[in-house]
Amino acid sequence: MTDRSLWKLSVRELAEAIRSRSTTARAVVDAHLARIEEVNPVVNALTVVFADRARSHADEVDRRLDEGEEVGPLAGVPFTVKENIDLTWSATTSGWPFLAEAVPAQDATLVRRLLEAGAIPVGRGNMPDWGLRWDTDNDLFGRTINPWDPSRVPGGSSGGDAVAVATGMTPLGLGNDYGGSLRLPAYAAGVCALRPSAGRIPAPMVEVTEPVALSLQFFAVNGPIARRVDDLDTAFGLMHGADGSDPTAVTIPHPSSYDGPKRVAVVRDPLGWGVDPQVAAAVDRAAAALASAGWEIVEAEPPMIEEAATLWRQISTTEMVGAFLPGALPMPLSEGSTQYFLDNAKETTVLESGQEYGGAWARRALVAGAWEKFQAQYPIVLGPVSARRMPEIGFDLSGPAATTELWKAHRLLVTVNFLGLPSVALPTGLDDDGLPTGVQLIGPRNGEHVALAAARAVEAALGTLTPVDARQAVVA
Repeated sequence: MTDRSLWKLSVRELAEAIRSRSTTARAVVDAHLARIEEVNPVVNALTVVFADRARSHADEVDRRLDEGEEVGPLAGVPFTVKENIDLTWSATTSGWPFLAEAVPAQDATLVRRLLEAGAIPVGRGNMPDWGLRWDTDNDLFGRTINPWDPSRVPGGSSGGDAVAVATGMTPLGLGNDYGGSLRLPAYAAGVCALRPSAGRIPAPMVEVTEPVALSLQFFAVNGPIARRVDDLDTAFGLMHGADGSDPTAVTIPHPSSYDGPKRVAVVRDPLGWGVDPQVAAAVDRAAAALASAGWEIVEAEPPMIEEAATLWRQISTTEMVGAFLPGALPMPLSEGSTQYFLDNAKETTVLESGQEYGGAWARRALVAGAWEKFQAQYPIVLGPVSARRMPEIGFDLSGPAATTELWKAHRLLVTVNFLGLPSVALPTGLDDDGLPTGVQLIGPRNGEHVALAAARAVEAALGTLTPVDARQAVVA
């Protein structure tokens, strides 16, 4: 393999190649920077590129290796960082022009832990402002393009990092997931993502300096995007655990394997609300792969999905509606994010009183208890990431009814957020139109290793789809 094609390798392959000195960290970084220069103008996935800094870090890794010094397990491996995760040399903009100069004083814990492992940031991933859309577009950086079909959205809100991984600009991206924001863009891009359990990876900001909404504490998590399931495991193994700053973060052992019951509940069409035929076929392929690997497959729907998805929508809308009152924000959000939120609010019952709001959170315990009992019997739930293929650009802004249609399509996606469960999204091949298909494998609470084990079995049978040449899709 030539130096210029190093961008095709996985995280683990790159780490081993650098450590064994079959290549250098500088060659790896240069190959990815060349790939960025070639592809990013087409897809606009990365907002900022740290070329000089990345080369300097790579040279330091090579010097240490040449002198026989110890280096971290990911020494020389590139990664990207979403626009709402703190880096000391780059503004944490969240895709919002108001924050274009907001450079933090410290690195977020998950970034610091990868830096300590020797990994090298090469750029930032684009996102919708404030993460408010299942698309990736904002007034500060513009639109990220789906590398498989430029007429369709790339998903959001971690769309920039997912597209960067899919197109070979990085083997690893860091994002977060409040309502599917890791798994949905991974599904759109044909890559893998791990949404960890709530509290497993510390917050994207350095420290808590003001009150944090309950939904952010319970629904939102940080996690990795990669082209291989093993790379998700590697990144999670380095990033998880309490940090003495995030009061919601916990330290729980992360087993390297899973030897418990191998039973899978398969739900092709959650609640019977309908799925695209390509989606149902993807679930069937994943179920067959798991069955061939020795997993017991049972047709069974987890409990209370409609209530979980409805409460997720009501709580998240209620907590954010005040931000859209006149003068509440220092400057307006983009027209797209504003329209989407207000259209969604028209379709949602906002919880007007403290009693209603408190009652919604109280109901969460009932839903979580029902799922806990269900997953004691079926440790893995296999189902769609979305009940539909990725929509065309602009669909989410086509009126209030469109926001409800998207929410229904994502009913299982947001149920996972509502319950704080771990889930791995991964590809299952291409459909007849050449678009990625995919599924999610939902593990029990704090059972990332269970979801990852099931995902490995699916990946072993169905393979990977990326890196993809985005230029062909855009020209086509």
